[in-house]
Amino acid sequence: MNRWLVIGLAIGLSSLAGCAVQGTAPIGQVPVVSKSHPRYAPPPGVDSHWDGSLGVYVVGGARDLYYRERTYYRWSSGWSWATNPQGPWQPTDSSGVPPGLYRRYAQ
Repeated sequence: MNRWLVIGLAIGLSSLAGCAVQGTAPIGQVPVVSKSHPRYAPPPGVDSHWDGSLGVYVVGGARDLYYRERTYYRWSSGWSWATNPQGPWQPTDSSGVPPGLYRRYAQ
């Protein structure tokens, strides 16, 4: 009986160790860019990919255009946001954009 408990404990701990290590990147390595994110839906009707370091979708074919949670963000000498990629655009400061975007364009 004691032997089975030890074996079961060893198997359980080894499976947990595998889960804890899986999916982590070494320090200093850039996160992998993926097509989508499990929590945030991609922007409808446009080509995009998820950038984990920025925490947003990068909209393809447009310069400095991003998307997350039904909102587009644009950098053009300052931040603005819109619910449609064509606008109308509303100006905002860095507190109105996801933190990864703010850090990317911080001066």
